[in-house]
Amino acid sequence: MSACVPTRPQVLDPARAAGNPIAESTRPKRIHQPHSPPPVPPHRFQMTSADLSASIAVFLIALPLSLGIALATGAPLQAGLVAAAVGGLVAGRLGGSALQVSGPAAGLTVVTAELIHRYGWRTTCAITALAGLTQLGLGCLRVARTALAVSPAVVHGMLAGIGVTIAVAQLHIVLGGTPQSSVLNNLRALPDQLTHVHPAAVSMSVLTLALLLAWPRLPGRAGQVLRTVPAALVAVTGATLTASLAGLTLSKVDLPSWSSHALAGLPEGPVLGIVAAVLTVTLVCSVQSLLGAVAVDKLVARRPESQPQVGRSDLDRELLGQGAANVVSGALGGLPVAGVAVRSSANVQAGAVSRNSTMLHGVFVVVAALLMVPILELIPLASLAALVMAVGIQMVSLHHIRTVTRHREVLVYAVTTIGVVFLGVLEGVALGVSVAVAVALHRLARTHITHEERGGVHHVHVRGQLTFLAVPRLSRALHQVPQGADVVVELDGSFMDHAAFESLHDWQKSHFAQGGAVELTGRDHTRIAEPTSASHCRCRPWTPWRNHYCEPSASPQATSPSDLSDGEDGPGGADVAVGSSEGSEPSTQSAPSGQSGQSGHQLARGISAFQRNTAPLVRGELARLAREGQRPQQLFLTCADSRLVTSMITSSGPGDLFVVRNVGNLVPRPGEESGDDSVAAAIEYAVDVLHVRSITVCGHSGCGAMQALLNAEHGEAQTPLKRWLRHGLPSLERMAAKDQPWARLAGRAPADAVEQLCLTNVVQQLEHLRAHESVARAMRESELELHGMYFHVGEAQAYLLVDRDGTELFDHVGATEDLRHPA
Repeated sequence: MSACVPTRPQVLDPARAAGNPIAESTRPKRIHQPHSPPPVPPHRFQMTSADLSASIAVFLIALPLSLGIALATGAPLQAGLVAAAVGGLVAGRLGGSALQVSGPAAGLTVVTAELIHRYGWRTTCAITALAGLTQLGLGCLRVARTALAVSPAVVHGMLAGIGVTIAVAQLHIVLGGTPQSSVLNNLRALPDQLTHVHPAAVSMSVLTLALLLAWPRLPGRAGQVLRTVPAALVAVTGATLTASLAGLTLSKVDLPSWSSHALAGLPEGPVLGIVAAVLTVTLVCSVQSLLGAVAVDKLVARRPESQPQVGRSDLDRELLGQGAANVVSGALGGLPVAGVAVRSSANVQAGAVSRNSTMLHGVFVVVAALLMVPILELIPLASLAALVMAVGIQMVSLHHIRTVTRHREVLVYAVTTIGVVFLGVLEGVALGVSVAVAVALHRLARTHITHEERGGVHHVHVRGQLTFLAVPRLSRALHQVPQGADVVVELDGSFMDHAAFESLHDWQKSHFAQGGAVELTGRDHTRIAEPTSASHCRCRPWTPWRNHYCEPSASPQATSPSDLSDGEDGPGGADVAVGSSEGSEPSTQSAPSGQSGQSGHQLARGISAFQRNTAPLVRGELARLAREGQRPQQLFLTCADSRLVTSMITSSGPGDLFVVRNVGNLVPRPGEESGDDSVAAAIEYAVDVLHVRSITVCGHSGCGAMQALLNAEHGEAQTPLKRWLRHGLPSLERMAAKDQPWARLAGRAPADAVEQLCLTNVVQQLEHLRAHESVARAMRESELELHGMYFHVGEAQAYLLVDRDGTELFDHVGATEDLRHPA
């Protein structure tokens, strides 16, 4: 029953602005508006130490994996290095995700291996380039986010199926043999392979796997230092050194001269087959890259605030970057390129702050491909196969299985996995999507409707989504209710289509006309709506405080569920419906000119709406407060302005705030002549009796009291209002003092002298608060905090007072922040 006020991020400006208030208010307006984005600085290539170290870490991971994936696909080993270099340089520069690292991905291994087996290497390169052109077209159409509509169960199932296929195929190389063309053939050939094991290959594979598993688990401080070296590099290096020193006879990496490297050729084969291949590569590359970009955003968001933050990914630009990379990679004879999760997460965890780390890793790959060929040719193929097999096994994630189980999508996951393993990637994904659609339709059509009578009240319980398919059963259950009976219709679902709404609405209107009572409730038995009569207007329950006025409805009308508030999520909730004693009197303002005599009737209607809609929701909480007494945690001192609804802007409910309101949110200094004991009494009661933990002084924009204080002239008659405003004179003197810095608003200077005085007044009244004995004592004992707050009415934006290097700065309060910064 709290009100949520949307806030928007603003640019912080902690700069100090001191000087004469009159001169400040006459300064020329700045062209840069307070809520417009800051000017974009010119791009300069700046290599930070964080980007350099991250690029080295990513390069050390990418080098062995690129060779291993090329080996697993049956492509020339140089193709893996080409794809890694192009992914770093082209996708890294043009892509929309600054920290995602692209290159040859394990998720594309099965697809590429099948294409090479069917069409040959040169045609596969052409298919890769055509897939890149397709990605460029999709990026220009800005359809990248539609890829996120694919069920996660389908994506995880696809990756799991690819992982199983990779692991089974690489197992043959680990044992010293040669993989077959399909999973079934690999499984059939496995018994024979086990009888012809190559001891040297098995020993190097076991050593590689042992290092992969043990290296991340090294204990102690020394282990923490050693773990900075990637496990994949350690495993392959260890196996290579062991094989070389022991003089083992093994198949090793063979990198022919770059002069004989095969480039893309014209596609040869059936047109439909080529088109299907292009679509398959496009689908897998795009989905994996886009989901990877989203995952990178989540990793960046978890970084500590002390680390530099990176902007969110632009998915359409990322698709364009991936398309350009695939065009270049295919043309240069490289493997298909996609975002790679392992390298991207290593890049983020290494502290990269810009796309320079991704691009520099691509430069390192180019250098290695040109200068490190003799070293790379010492790597045993069995070690690379073991590395890729481990990656394939990790693609069958237990975390993903638990997730789809929790969401009841195991069937979709299992069907997709089995389809990819035994039929192929495109066929398996199509099968998974079909099952996902069927499951969604089944859930949409599966609605359980029951009717029972308890204590003289008929309960109709609807569990599931209410669509036209369920209308006959809903109608049958509703017509079992006798005429004139009290009915509770419980809607335990999240969707109701038009046909179901019309059926429920017509029955509700008919039952109400026959003298019956109908109550619609949602989950947890929270009320959704009340039947309306001809004398009631058709408004949302919270519209009165919006100065809303409407004519009586001509006919009974039920409110659409999409327009309803359950009393807990509406903008104002119980606070608005109650009306409260906090200065908000909507009903007296809602009548247009010439109809003020109706204000009493509007007040009565507002009270009636409270009793009908809100009282049932808050009665239990208010009864508890009546029994236990009030225990507010905060004294909230603010202006009496009717536009400030304290419960709404603080998302608080009954019993949360002890509120004191007066003209100008003033706190008279104790012992001052013509003081006001009512404010001092409220402060003493809140601190010494209620033991509040914090006091907040809240000013607001457009304050009439501050305007009157600025315009006051000496010698005027001392009315009660003007005598009261004398307590604001210290604020006026503080603003005019040359030795006092002006209070600032986040991202900008105050708009005018009135706003400056409103801000200064909050700071000054906090000083008055500290002069009260009870407040000073509680603060000395660390039992009380003081907060300053400013609410901009026109922007619906709250600001919190913070101290930045001696400057009083009112910083914006974001959607995830709260009042925890002491002033």
